[in-house]
Amino acid sequence: MSKAQMKKPLSEALKRYAPLVEAWLDRILPPEDRMPQEIHRAMRYSVFAGGKRLRPVLAIMTHRWAGGKSERIFPVASAIELIHTYSLIHDDLPAMDDDDFRRNKPTCHRVFGEAIAILAGDALSALAFEILAKYGNVRVVREVAKAIGTDGLVGGQVLDILGEGKPVSEEDVRNIHIRKTAALFAASARVGAILARSDRKTLDAITRYATNIGLAFQITDDVLDIVGNQEELGKDIGSDLQLDKATYPRAVGLKRSRQIARKLCEDAKAALPPDRDNSFFFALADFIVDRSY
Repeated sequence: MSKAQMKKPLSEALKRYAPLVEAWLDRILPPEDRMPQEIHRAMRYSVFAGGKRLRPVLAIMTHRWAGGKSERIFPVASAIELIHTYSLIHDDLPAMDDDDFRRNKPTCHRVFGEAIAILAGDALSALAFEILAKYGNVRVVREVAKAIGTDGLVGGQVLDILGEGKPVSEEDVRNIHIRKTAALFAASARVGAILARSDRKTLDAITRYATNIGLAFQITDDVLDIVGNQEELGKDIGSDLQLDKATYPRAVGLKRSRQIARKLCEDAKAALPPDRDNSFFFALADFIVDRSY
């Protein structure tokens, strides 16, 4: 099977569902002319600046894979994208990574100023939980809240900041990346499965899958920050080196980092039950380690 054929389930899913996510994002975000206009402009600027929409599509595809048919998955998945965007806005701030570009556009704080960027991130997070509460359920809200708290994204960011300029081991970096990136991937998949009323075995399998690809995603990001093309990536490269970040290449080298990412994606595939159509999930895993952006 050619690489194009292997990637087809992913490209087809993105083509089918990403526009539905875009439509829901447009529907749930306040219009730019609503008072106070500046914050709504900043929110929409960042959400619609581009992006692959991998996390919401992962939630949708997991829901379908697990036998779910609820239309509620679309606003719930879109809320996860709001969470992701909020994290990027804050990650780009001068107090964090101090990046000037994201998705080939000036970062939110470069356009609207630091104060509005901080508040835009806060507002996206608040709106996301409003949507999760409206269309999801208590378990869904809990999953996402846990994924972005001190055991998840926020905790990972803290460890990331504290690790700057210090000697780091592979385990140190893994602890950062599991929280900073993998937790939201896992929550995306788990939310889809929960809304499909999956049993524990199915939920555990998709959790292992999503955690592994989430960790591989961040390792690949670490590698691309060194060897990637800035125009293709759409964001600043070399910032990890400049800030002396705790990354896999710094801990174990480029070659070993690539090997670990590949092994994680193979482990992710192996976690899925063989009696289901796993083609989308296999294609997503391959994309994550092969991507150049």
